[in-house]
Amino acid sequence: MNPSSWQKSSFSSAGDNCVEVRTVDNLVELRESDSGDVIVRTTPTKFAAFLQTLKAGEFDHLTT
Repeated sequence: MNPSSWQKSSFSSAGDNCVEVRTVDNLVELRESDSGDVIVRTTPTKFAAFLQTLKAGEFDHLTT
């Protein structure tokens, strides 16, 4: 994977409070746009599994 620029979540509003993602050195990086110095790194496989878990609603109980 080639390094890429940060991409905003499609669920983010027009504001700056959003999750951003990019790929660097065969890793996926995530950050909160308002805390840009805090970056979480993971493998593409683990990131895909995390997204599947989110889509399945397994963390929905944490939002109430």
